[in-house]
Amino acid sequence: MTELIVVSFDDLSAARAAMADLRRIEKEGLVKFEDTALIERGADGQVHVKNELTGATETGAAVGAVIGGMVTFFFPVVGIAVGGAIGGAIGALMHSGVEGSFVKEVQAQLGVGKSALFLAVKSGTSGVITALRPYSGEVIQTTLEGDVEEALKDAMKA
Repeated sequence: MTELIVVSFDDLSAARAAMADLRRIEKEGLVKFEDTALIERGADGQVHVKNELTGATETGAAVGAVIGGMVTFFFPVVGIAVGGAIGGAIGALMHSGVEGSFVKEVQAQLGVGKSALFLAVKSGTSGVITALRPYSGEVIQTTLEGDVEEALKDAMKA
């Protein structure tokens, strides 16, 4: 089951640094993400959202490229459009990450100079807690069990 973790930070660099640490432990195999998003509200009040590729998007693109290549071989002009459409459809059907409407809701609540991480964690929530321990932040929402959520909150206290 995928667990959702949403954490806000008082500055822009903290979420970036935390995401870098999370990606490092992902490469080590300690955590597996379904989806991630990083939101920042700059000093000018502008909101920047970095929605990273999900496994579904990557799979959809790969399947679409293979199908597009096969169709292109037989029907060159149509192949590119068909491959892209099929890849996008497959990615959309498989997508189960962070909902855009929820991202916008949190985005509206972020103050100037603040940031937030959205993490859809497939496995390794204990690794996420360990990776976030050096950072001071506020847990906005999770789908974690009570004791695990409390451990995350305690880990992120200043």
